[in-house]
Amino acid sequence: MTDYLAAAIAMLGPAENRYADPAAWDRLHTELDIRLPTDYQTLVDAYAPIQLNGHLYLHHPATEHWNLGDWIRGTVRAWSEVSWDKLDPDEDPRLLFGLSELSFGTRNGLWPIASTDRGETLFLVAADDTAPWILIEDGEGGWARFDMSFAEWLYRYLIGEDMAGPNTSAFYPGPVQLCRLPMTADERPEPWRGPDRGM
Repeated sequence: MTDYLAAAIAMLGPAENRYADPAAWDRLHTELDIRLPTDYQTLVDAYAPIQLNGHLYLHHPATEHWNLGDWIRGTVRAWSEVSWDKLDPDEDPRLLFGLSELSFGTRNGLWPIASTDRGETLFLVAADDTAPWILIEDGEGGWARFDMSFAEWLYRYLIGEDMAGPNTSAFYPGPVQLCRLPMTADERPEPWRGPDRGM
């Protein structure tokens, strides 16, 4: 069985852990009243704040800029203001995936954990009675469900699978493209590449 966390890290390169801070995660979990998955925390600590392959953004709970808690709260607010009463059945995630309700930032609701510059938003569904899974909105009203860990989702995203629904691949051959996000007004993005991966 594939260790997807190790496989994702092997593609991204050695973990930097520049902002790793267990206390920041503890504060975030207390504030949100949920625990984000360990593999997600490991990858965020290892690389975030970062943009991967020119599209996928990961924030970090210990930084002032690109702060994960601020981004989650803002995203939850924005999605909570959407009217869900007049959706077509083929666009209603409640009907598509058997959700009893569509709520954001609630105990059994959807929690945003990452996004892309293509409009896609990744949500963790962390219902108490089931293992966490990922639900993705593609930016145009389409939804896709992935019953897998974040590490597996990221690995499959990086190797070019359609990980936000049909025809959503964002594959780039060669090493993974990484870009550190600026932390002050004077800084600029810092791009670099992961190790060769034979692709």
